[in-house]
Amino acid sequence: MSTVSSPFYDDDHHAYREVVRAFTENEIAPHVHEWDLAGEVPRDLYVKAGAIGLFGDGFQEEYGGHGQRDALMRLVLMEELCMAGSGGVVAALFSNYIGLPPIQRFGSEEMKARVIAPCMSGEKIAALAITEPSGGSDVARIKTTARREGDEFVVNGSKTFITSGMRADFFATAVRTGGEGPAGISMMLIEGDRPGVDRTKLDKMGWLASDTATLYFDDVRVPEENLITEENAGFSAIVNNFNAERIDLAVQSTAFSRVCFDEAVGWARERETFGKRLADHQVIRHKLAEMDRMINASKAWLELLSWRLNQGDNPVAEIAEAKVNATLCFEQCAREAAQILGGASYLRGDTVERLYREVRVQAIGGGSEEIMRDLASRQLGI
Repeated sequence: MSTVSSPFYDDDHHAYREVVRAFTENEIAPHVHEWDLAGEVPRDLYVKAGAIGLFGDGFQEEYGGHGQRDALMRLVLMEELCMAGSGGVVAALFSNYIGLPPIQRFGSEEMKARVIAPCMSGEKIAALAITEPSGGSDVARIKTTARREGDEFVVNGSKTFITSGMRADFFATAVRTGGEGPAGISMMLIEGDRPGVDRTKLDKMGWLASDTATLYFDDVRVPEENLITEENAGFSAIVNNFNAERIDLAVQSTAFSRVCFDEAVGWARERETFGKRLADHQVIRHKLAEMDRMINASKAWLELLSWRLNQGDNPVAEIAEAKVNATLCFEQCAREAAQILGGASYLRGDTVERLYREVRVQAIGGGSEEIMRDLASRQLGI
């Protein structure tokens, strides 16, 4: 492995990597199977993460954030947390990073102080509530309504597949305040303890440590100051939030691919068949080399895209394509690692077994592979 430093990272990135790596090794890795069985991570993990600044990227310093977003710092954060081999833990811990950006960008200063500050410290948890039982990626068809009554809105409807839905204190929620289509959508802050908010936990194939829920809003009264965007101006806020989520998922998928590779290499070096190590069989070496090739290509693309984001670029099409590339890489690496580990990868609690189950959600969440291809083609003018 080359020791030449990457041109993308500075001393701050390297120092941050060491902090996150130590946190992952000490606070997460020893417990991932236990948290899978429990179906959640402990609340005090958020406080521990907040204490070392894991939630701060892109949020104002006066509310406990790091200031301007650094996409490469976020890449470092996601990579290192994924080394524990649990997408569920990452999803649970970082719903803030999809729930808070609309508030950071469009919310009032009062709202930011009330919501962002306690989420930065880990005392509170934020979530994004967009997807509905009738559809996910087609945001313009949102059906949850917020009917104005004086200086309040009355919210009725439901959301589903909501990450941190069972425990979130704040929901950045897409609601219909106007007519049909994108022009009638607003973003609204709904506190989890408001009367009329109910939640049902969902049982899933993967991300078992992440609590995921369906939310129900039954005549939930919300004051007008809880509007995040101006009334009927929420569609662009929703769409603009997707880019960061998608590149995060792509980085996670690539990092999980590396975990699968490492697990397969470790097994191939130790396991013997027909009088020699698995790694001494050409067919196994070729599998491993192909996994490494795909991972390196995906990571190089994501580093470049992160650097471009830091320069002010907005490569929507390439981020969509890179997400597809990363999830396909993850699917291939998880499959090949399972083949190399054989029966050992079929036992619950094994890292590869866990990651194999999590492949599908990475390829669907934040926009499915099919939606990403269509988005990229439209951005390219095809």
